[in-house]
Amino acid sequence: MSHALAGTPLCRLDEIADGEARGFVLGSGDDALLIFVVRQGDSAYAYRNACPHQNTPLDWGGFRDDGHFISFDSGNILCATHGAEFRVEDGFCLWGPCAGYSLQAVEISRDARGDARGDAPGDDPGDAPGAREGLLRFQGLKPPLPGPGGGPSR
Repeated sequence: MSHALAGTPLCRLDEIADGEARGFVLGSGDDALLIFVVRQGDSAYAYRNACPHQNTPLDWGGFRDDGHFISFDSGNILCATHGAEFRVEDGFCLWGPCAGYSLQAVEISRDARGDARGDAPGDDPGDAPGAREGLLRFQGLKPPLPGPGGGPSR
């Protein structure tokens, strides 16, 4: 089933510093979806911005450009509320009150070329040739992974 916001442009991968993350608010009001994207080299990993422990946002500082998702010490995703740490590659909680649970993954795509998706000029910021190369787009939420003992993630 396709998400209503599928195809929403987020940013280019090179707009996220390697080893850092950036948060996004998709939609508005009660239907707003909070997500974040972590960059590791040429790879991008995206998750819903909600800790499985208490469903609170993970980042320090909110969604201005100064929100922080990554631990300076470990390089893992860090929950600002209770200090839980999650692996970047799969969102699995390594330590904290939600150990054994996982963040809900978000499906994203990356345009190989500015015209790869057949976008009309003016659809995205930076319509210069190549400006959309590497553009990340939201595609939908992946199903939550089961928690410890096969039960549902929180």
